[in-house]
Amino acid sequence: MNRIRCLVFNAALGPLDYRVPEGMAVEPGSVVVAPLGPRQIIGVVWEAERLPGVDVPAAKLRPILQVLPVPPLPAPLRRLIEWCADYYLASPASVARMALSSNAALRGGGTVTEYRLTGHEPARMTPQRLQALDLLHDQQGTIRELAEIAGVSEAVLRGMVNGGVLEPVLVDSDRPYPQPNPNHAQPDLSDQQAEAAAKMVAAVKAHAFQPFLLDGVTGSGKTETYFEAMAAALEAGQQVLVLLPEIALTESFLKRFEARFGVPPVAWHSSLKSSERRRAWRQVALGVAKVVVGARSALFLPFPDLGLIVVDEAHEVSFKQDDGVRYNARDVAVMRGHFEKVPVILASATPALESLQMAESGRYERLVLPARFGGATLPDIRIIDLREDEPERGRWLSPPLVEALKHRLLSGEQSLLFLNRRGYAPLTLCRHCGFRFQCPNCSAWLVEHRLSRRLACHHCGHEVPPPPTCPECGEPDCLVACGPGVERIADEVAEIFPDARVALVTSDTLTTPAKAAEFVEQALNKAIDVIVGTQLVTKGYHFPDLTLVGVVDADMGLEGGDLRAAERTYQQIAQVAGRAGRGEKPGEVLIQTRHPTAAVIEALASGDRDAFYAAETEARRDAGAPPFGRWAAIIVSSEDEAEARESARAIGGTAPRLPDVMILGPAPAPLSLLRGRYRYRLLINARRSTEVQRVIREWLEKLTFPPGVRVAVDIDPYSFV
Repeated sequence: MNRIRCLVFNAALGPLDYRVPEGMAVEPGSVVVAPLGPRQIIGVVWEAERLPGVDVPAAKLRPILQVLPVPPLPAPLRRLIEWCADYYLASPASVARMALSSNAALRGGGTVTEYRLTGHEPARMTPQRLQALDLLHDQQGTIRELAEIAGVSEAVLRGMVNGGVLEPVLVDSDRPYPQPNPNHAQPDLSDQQAEAAAKMVAAVKAHAFQPFLLDGVTGSGKTETYFEAMAAALEAGQQVLVLLPEIALTESFLKRFEARFGVPPVAWHSSLKSSERRRAWRQVALGVAKVVVGARSALFLPFPDLGLIVVDEAHEVSFKQDDGVRYNARDVAVMRGHFEKVPVILASATPALESLQMAESGRYERLVLPARFGGATLPDIRIIDLREDEPERGRWLSPPLVEALKHRLLSGEQSLLFLNRRGYAPLTLCRHCGFRFQCPNCSAWLVEHRLSRRLACHHCGHEVPPPPTCPECGEPDCLVACGPGVERIADEVAEIFPDARVALVTSDTLTTPAKAAEFVEQALNKAIDVIVGTQLVTKGYHFPDLTLVGVVDADMGLEGGDLRAAERTYQQIAQVAGRAGRGEKPGEVLIQTRHPTAAVIEALASGDRDAFYAAETEARRDAGAPPFGRWAAIIVSSEDEAEARESARAIGGTAPRLPDVMILGPAPAPLSLLRGRYRYRLLINARRSTEVQRVIREWLEKLTFPPGVRVAVDIDPYSFV
């Protein structure tokens, strides 16, 4: 008899032991189907000595039912799962689940029936069929996937199949992707690029762990530089993983990759159809997909022969997962490189302070690209003091910014206005009685979206149409929008310059990679004069004719008590400023602020990044904040406010008293109600040498909580709401 230990995907259970039937071959990493009571569940076979288990008598062990037809999870990935579970205080099963992110892929290869339009008109046309014909003209997928794309019911599409309007197509679910050619279009690199590329290529050829911080100004050609390291990995027959912070960036990256390597890479993100996810997962696991470009979840794909990891825009906050397993993909990518024994490249024009400190200490090798590629110059930056250059009443753009926009329009050049606030206005109130529209599920105001005619909560998704009268006093025509969002700025531009072609770029408008690609195409073809956008437009885009960037409100990010507020504000504004003057034409950046003497604003104005980082480093050192100290948060939530409060007090009342650990709270979270749950927070600040995870683990494991209470731990938190 062969006894094995399995990680089973049941949140209430730890690892379980099973028996392997005669003639069944399993090994660590095998994905299996196992019995659990009357049900069947999926599990992963693990080394028994690496996971604690319950000593069950051999006679009581139940047999494994099936080994699924997928390659075993590789040992480096299993070590990464163990490390993540230990570091982020999560269950190993919850981390392992991220590696098995396509259930359909686990059932093996085969064929899938997809459908596409035949070109025939339906005998009877309905509005739904007309909509489907319009939206599915270049699409192929399952009935369910096409129904989602077309926004119609599956019954409508089945009727179109019966009428010969849609035809079935048998597709091999394991068909391989075209292979990239590392020698397809070799670039002409500058001396600085070539020097940096040579060091990364040497590390790839050495097949050794080596973290690089590729620190280059915006427009310096960081992507083309690390493409050379990717080419070296491809020449060695190895796989490459590239992480991007936003789905919207994927399409533009795919085109740049295709221009360099001849074919697009394999994409991995939440907008993929289930059949696409199935194919991508299996091709990665089989070692056939050579280059994968994806969001942070791609980090846990089961690469059998990884040769290089790249984290682009490595400073981005969106690499931090804020629920479930609260991991930071930038840091986990470095650890995966450690376990895989491969180089890791962190590319950024504004690196995180933690990354710079790692380079300073010698743990990362810093490669600097100080100049823009091809002779392009960095833009001139000018501060507009809104206390002196006030916008007209009811407007948000100052006269100097309006004048600069006018000049660009007359010159046939493009402009970008940046405001990191979606919607039309962040608050709507009644001018008669003062009533404010608040989310019933969260302690947050409803944001007005005029384009979609809704009041929406950006935290839980609750939406209501704007009422014709005030819900409190019943007065008609009394609702007032307070403050600007990007929709309001776009309206203002259209009002001042009625002939200008304005594009609104937010996560509400670029909802898919295809829409992002369409926006890029329009901008490159000069079909857009003014881009108005949120943080989506701060990175990754290269528009040669964009010569003006206007930052509508530079002070917004400095509010709210975020412990990394200055660093985030600097990164965001420096990144969006980097969109200007990337071609032959010089660029200009105008930053509107009411606090021109704030350290971050002065640093942006002078272009002295090093001075800002030096001052921020000393402030962090004095406060014992990362990277010189450690933070962790404990978030307690319940649908019952009293239950959440008492549980938080119980945690606070049993807090350990240690000389190198300071514990603040419990206190109501800034978002004290979120998605219908009341929330309390504790913040732990400790010396760098403190084993924070051990302290928290020993602290919390002694406590029990009511069934409705959730206690989440966030190691190295980025969000403090």
